[in-house]
Amino acid sequence: MVQSRIFARNRALGYVSNHVPVVTRYIIRRKEHFIVTCVGKAFHTYSCKHFTLLSVSRLHVDDITCLATDTFHVYTASANNIYAWRRGTELKHTYKGHDCTVHILLPFGAHLLSVDENSTVKVWDIKEENLLLELNFSNNIFKITALMHPNTYMNKILLGSEQGQLQLWNIKITKMIYTFKGWQSSVIVLEQAPAIDVAAIGLNNGHIILHNLKYDETIFDLVQDWGPVISISFRTDGHPIMATGSLGGQIVFWNLEQQMVESQLCNAHDAAVTGLRYIPNEPLLVSSSPDNSLKLWIFDMIDGAGRLLRIREGHAEPPTIVRFYGNDGNYMLTTGGDSSLRMFSTVTEILNKSLGRASFNRKASKKKGLSVDDPMLMPPVTVLASEVTREKEWCNIAAAHSGLGMVTTWSSHLQKMGDLKLLPERFKNNYNAIATSLCLTRCGNFVVIGYNTGHVDRFNIQSGIHRASYGNENGAHKGPVKGVMIDDLNKTLITAGKDAKIKFWDFKPRKDIIMARTILEIQESIEWIRCHNESSLVAIALENFDIILMDLDTRKIVRHFQGHEGRITDACFNPDSRWLITASMDCTIRTWDISSSHLIDIFQVPEACISLSFSPTAEFLATVHVHNIGIFLWSNRMLYSHVSLKAINKDDMIPEVGLPGSSVEAEKVDEDDVIKEPDYVSPDQLDSDLITMSAVAQSRWQNLLDIDIIKKRNKPKQPPKVPETAPFFLPTIPSLQLRFDFSNVETNKNTETTLVHPALQNLTSFNKSLQSVNTNDFSDVIEKLKAMGPSNIDFEIQSLSLDESSAELSMIQFMQMLLCMMERQTDFELSQAYLAVFLKWHGTAISENNTLRNYLRKIQKAQTKNWLTLQEKLFYNLSIVQNIKKM
Repeated sequence: MVQSRIFARNRALGYVSNHVPVVTRYIIRRKEHFIVTCVGKAFHTYSCKHFTLLSVSRLHVDDITCLATDTFHVYTASANNIYAWRRGTELKHTYKGHDCTVHILLPFGAHLLSVDENSTVKVWDIKEENLLLELNFSNNIFKITALMHPNTYMNKILLGSEQGQLQLWNIKITKMIYTFKGWQSSVIVLEQAPAIDVAAIGLNNGHIILHNLKYDETIFDLVQDWGPVISISFRTDGHPIMATGSLGGQIVFWNLEQQMVESQLCNAHDAAVTGLRYIPNEPLLVSSSPDNSLKLWIFDMIDGAGRLLRIREGHAEPPTIVRFYGNDGNYMLTTGGDSSLRMFSTVTEILNKSLGRASFNRKASKKKGLSVDDPMLMPPVTVLASEVTREKEWCNIAAAHSGLGMVTTWSSHLQKMGDLKLLPERFKNNYNAIATSLCLTRCGNFVVIGYNTGHVDRFNIQSGIHRASYGNENGAHKGPVKGVMIDDLNKTLITAGKDAKIKFWDFKPRKDIIMARTILEIQESIEWIRCHNESSLVAIALENFDIILMDLDTRKIVRHFQGHEGRITDACFNPDSRWLITASMDCTIRTWDISSSHLIDIFQVPEACISLSFSPTAEFLATVHVHNIGIFLWSNRMLYSHVSLKAINKDDMIPEVGLPGSSVEAEKVDEDDVIKEPDYVSPDQLDSDLITMSAVAQSRWQNLLDIDIIKKRNKPKQPPKVPETAPFFLPTIPSLQLRFDFSNVETNKNTETTLVHPALQNLTSFNKSLQSVNTNDFSDVIEKLKAMGPSNIDFEIQSLSLDESSAELSMIQFMQMLLCMMERQTDFELSQAYLAVFLKWHGTAISENNTLRNYLRKIQKAQTKNWLTLQEKLFYNLSIVQNIKKM
């Protein structure tokens, strides 16, 4: 097995952009600008009009290091290779020849320029994929950091270096034209200005130099207070505006005529603005950042400032929790290290929603603007609970945060954080109290919260009023409460503590009762619990890496699963509660069959899965992994094909499966890599002590005793036509069908002849086969009977006494066949049916023959033995069923 039996890679959600700068291209046929972003080993293509995701490229072998575009292609560099793509998905050209990673690409007419980390410049013919020119620079003298083609400068390129110098080269004649001394700072970015001969040079010290290349004169120098200038773009719709990006996420807009700042976007991104692109001849600016966001800004305000028009974003930090939301499986709730709560759609990227970031004072944070250094920003979410029942009336999501006793409320309908923050009065001044578990009732009115102090409290989520506490003054448990859950009818509250106890409480506690109604003690400390209300099953993770199942109805442990070699991070049930899927820090995801307690699927992933959730429609399994900002979807193979779910042996090799990519990809698995499991073939008899029925249809044996009645009922109204008589000179033999007697026909003396005893001439083929058996193996004869219809079986048994000379032998052989079937305890119902027909036709003959009568007694003993065994089991099952009916 080289892949998961049940789950197939589907796609990854939540990837938008990374540190590679965004690029744009214009499609003449569609009269539309496309935006291309990098997401690791693939790139996304977005429409500028609606920001819809148009295509996702195939995965590269290594991460993409740079992007470039022209009218026809999208160029990507991955490790030492360069690829040219058409339509975002079709690989057209591959360019190989670099000795190290390529970090700069520049389409140049019919050629492509590439620069690697050794400062080797190569010029490629795009169509022929040939290397035309190679220039070698020394990193100690001139380490190339930027590359540009000045407009109207035929065959010339401008190179910027880490040492601060610039060089102008003619690549046609392979000659350096001019060297610019620089400004005592590393060159980070070069950008062509709308004016001819002018280029903008972004330096590491924050200076932006507008330089005339023709005369080697600096027109003016601007200073960005936010540090190094890492991206530059010019507005080309008639406004003299230049935009620059910084490492802190700020975008500064400069008025080139007044040589001063026009406006600023202080919190445009949460990380460096690595990509800036003005859409040609439009007041639109596209920006990208490693914070996993892509934003489109429009400049239509009176003061000329920009506002956010469209946005595509995911988690800036790796998500830590994923839960399917709703009953249709179209949305997932996720939260991560960036303290944000998001809803991702499994249908389309357009429906993704952001509920914002958790803040101590949401209004104050909104006035200040989004910022990573916001002092009001709350710690990441550690526990999440949601309910769809009252989603349009009040907050329906509750979240506990790392190191806080305060629980925040959220509204999925309004897509924002609620105003209420839940905290008991006893913890107002206790900053050591931390919320460790919570649960929402199915009615959507209450939230129950467990704390590290052992206390358990219930709040009304609409008003935030404290409604009840469970246990005494010291709490419900001795130690942290690791899990809480409520039944569907709000009758019982279940709490699980670090003290290895599971307690059952009345949901509405009485004042005079402070003790739990039932206490179940576990041998190991509890880490967390996951429940499945429809089946009343609760999965409990233990500190020893085991997981147990508890039945809420019987309040007993019903299953115990062992096998993980690391801390169990999460678990979930499939919708019909037949499977339990678990994830662990040992980088494995395991599927357990609850009914049989067997492990039926296991696969290993590159990074450990820290949270998972099964779709309510059983279509997808969603997982999040350490060091990954995406949410990964796995398809359920069981919905589309037959899958063998035999138990997996401990010695079997664990398959390693890569994480899904951004696109919906069909897994291409070589036939040699797939070990096909042989189809299970049930043996003819499971055990010799068991009575085994045959697989013959009931119509073949059930009506054998009534065959005369059936024939009489089916008798035609008109008599059948008499078949044409054979010529007088062709003798016939007696049978149901017209058969000629060729026994006296003369044949060629050279041919072999078979001598047939005259006494056997009136025997049927079945009777001949029966008499020819000399051992106790009647398998072939029994198979012949099984293949016959009821009428033929009746005729063959009736014909056993057709020939007087061999009638006794035929009947003894038939009785011996029945005895063999009964002793082997196979074909039980057939042996009974054949015996009944045999006694019907030959009962009188048996009673008159001592040999046959004695043999019949042997059959009687074998039949009695089998029936007593069967009778005991039948009566036992009937008594059990009757007893259950009376309960």
